[in-house]
Amino acid sequence: MTLSGRLDRVGNLPVAAVVCAFIGAVLFAVSAVAQQRAAADVPEGDALLARLIRNPRWLAGLIGDAGGFAFQVVALALGSVLVVQPILVTALVFALPLAAHYSGRRVTAVMWLQAAALSIALACFLVVGEPTEGVTAAPWHRWVLPLGLVAGVVVAGIVVATTVRVPTLQALLLGTAAGLMFGISAALTANVTKLFADSITAGLTSWELYVLAACGLLGFYVQQRGYQVGPLSASLPAFTVAEPLGAAFLGMTVLDERLRSGPLGTTFVAASVVVMCVAAVRLSRAQAAPLTNPQPATD
Repeated sequence: MTLSGRLDRVGNLPVAAVVCAFIGAVLFAVSAVAQQRAAADVPEGDALLARLIRNPRWLAGLIGDAGGFAFQVVALALGSVLVVQPILVTALVFALPLAAHYSGRRVTAVMWLQAAALSIALACFLVVGEPTEGVTAAPWHRWVLPLGLVAGVVVAGIVVATTVRVPTLQALLLGTAAGLMFGISAALTANVTKLFADSITAGLTSWELYVLAACGLLGFYVQQRGYQVGPLSASLPAFTVAEPLGAAFLGMTVLDERLRSGPLGTTFVAASVVVMCVAAVRLSRAQAAPLTNPQPATD
């Protein structure tokens, strides 16, 4: 292997995709810290987006979201969904010091241990699992059943969220629905990028582009609604876990992405996924919990 090849990949991991995914995670972390409190401050019944677009902090978070999405697109063009999406969960780790700085929240030793557990579990998943890249494009008929299943869960979650009157459950359902919609967008990104690389006409006439855009926009709105209607400690963990799980499901069922681990390795990978989910939920809940003795935020 040439020096260039060794720099492009470490083992079976595409270095450029990993780096871009981590940069995206940092930008998503900045965005989350800015947007979560802004959306939660909008009283239920008020026009959500109309209030948010007049909030400078929320607009700054929107710019962070755009930057994070741009790096996510590049990462997904260079690596598999199974590599990129779990890395984006580390936004929670990067958000820890940011949230502490701007909200006056103290980062406890337990929170740092949870962040370390999430990072170590991610490393085990990537190194032991060695996810394959699969295929960039898949015929539409392969998308029908898996995409229909995920879409069905999304619709059911939104419908139930509009009927229940328990704010915590509403926020959890909306967070899950938003995460799954972003997961659909992530799974479609690599193919849409390839189509535009082939020709602008191919990209603009593809059904994937419009499904990606619809899921991204609707997911964004549902995410903000989840922040508004109930506690962040319910919506944020659900969103954080649902997005990579939804994307991974589509990556494995549609795009032929696989893990290279054997029976023993698969056990470690499964344990790593459980640890990542538990750590992500606990970190999300800790960061979204209301402050009992808030301190003045520093600029």
